[in-house]
Amino acid sequence: MFKSLSIKVILFGFIFTFFSSFGQSFFLGLFNQSIRETLSISHGQFGSIYASATLLSSFLLIWVGKKIDDINILKFSFYVTLLLSFSCFFFSKVSSMFFLFIAIFLMRFSGQGLMSHTASTTITRYFTKSRGKALSVGWFGLSTAEFILPVLMIYLLNIIGWQKIWIFISILILLFLPLTSFFLIKNLNFDSREKSDQNDLRKKEIKQWSRNDVIKDYRFYIICLNMLAMPWIATGVFVYQSFITESKEWGSFVIAQSFMVYSILSVITLLGSGFLIDKFTSRKLLIFMNLPLLISTLVLFFFDSSFTSFIFLGLIGISNGLANILGSSTWAEIYGVKYIGSIKALTTALMVFSTAFGTALFGVLIDKGFSIEQIALVSFAYIFLSFTLLFSVKNKLNPHYI
Repeated sequence: MFKSLSIKVILFGFIFTFFSSFGQSFFLGLFNQSIRETLSISHGQFGSIYASATLLSSFLLIWVGKKIDDINILKFSFYVTLLLSFSCFFFSKVSSMFFLFIAIFLMRFSGQGLMSHTASTTITRYFTKSRGKALSVGWFGLSTAEFILPVLMIYLLNIIGWQKIWIFISILILLFLPLTSFFLIKNLNFDSREKSDQNDLRKKEIKQWSRNDVIKDYRFYIICLNMLAMPWIATGVFVYQSFITESKEWGSFVIAQSFMVYSILSVITLLGSGFLIDKFTSRKLLIFMNLPLLISTLVLFFFDSSFTSFIFLGLIGISNGLANILGSSTWAEIYGVKYIGSIKALTTALMVFSTAFGTALFGVLIDKGFSIEQIALVSFAYIFLSFTLLFSVKNKLNPHYI
């Protein structure tokens, strides 16, 4: 199915999405309680810091992420690796709210932002006819991390200090990523593309949209409303998982164990949707992306049993599996790949912004006395509204041809 260079590109994406987990909300949320106890801050204070730092990272990502269209991918990945390693080390030294803000900014910018942006943009640009399958395998790296890391971190937090964990991660990144990046993508350049067959060559060429063109297209905003549902709601759940656990009286290990179900279903959805995208296109699958997420909010609202946690996170995992691939392939299908780095920088920045929004909103609602069930209803309303708008334009999502 894939040739030698193709396999290396996919493996590069897998590794980078795995290591992006250190800046993802599901991972940082595991340290929420430890950090709050160390700094003596509330849920709302932590959420405000997290949201504002994430917001700043999203703005910077719009500019820095665009550079991937102009710089050799090996050099770009090397810079990102150095920044991520430094960010993890800095995180281990947090001693005040001000330094917490800087640390979270660095982790969100380098980890969630640039690492995932580098991985998805490289795969999206290189592959054409196998883009869906390639992205599904590449994003499997993040799902693997989501399966392994929560339980591992909960265990480690019970035996060593959280600061030492971050120092170890920093060293691991510095030793592992530069060498693997050199081995995997040293021969990759802007002209490296998956070979097309004769039938592909006879197809019409789609219009290549610049970022300025894209932001004038009303479809972009409707799609974004749906793309951003998963990041902000899932981030709120991950960052405030301790609040959900306390509210539902589930026990400290229940959500960590439920992450395994979340990860397994993410992986199954990733692998299955990759083949479906290559057969039916992302545009046709987009309408189904948030339906499991919609159901998950109802599950959280109506049920309290600890078993509910597995169903709740499992449904989020299904939507996550779809969103990870559709978040890259949809833009390439509609707007082309010539400026995909610039477009992805914008959409990734919006995604990061939405996680800031979710963290802030959940924090404010919690501090104002909202129950987790009421927060679930707020989430349901957003998903339903964005889904309704997408359904109204589902037949207008075709690319323009030249």
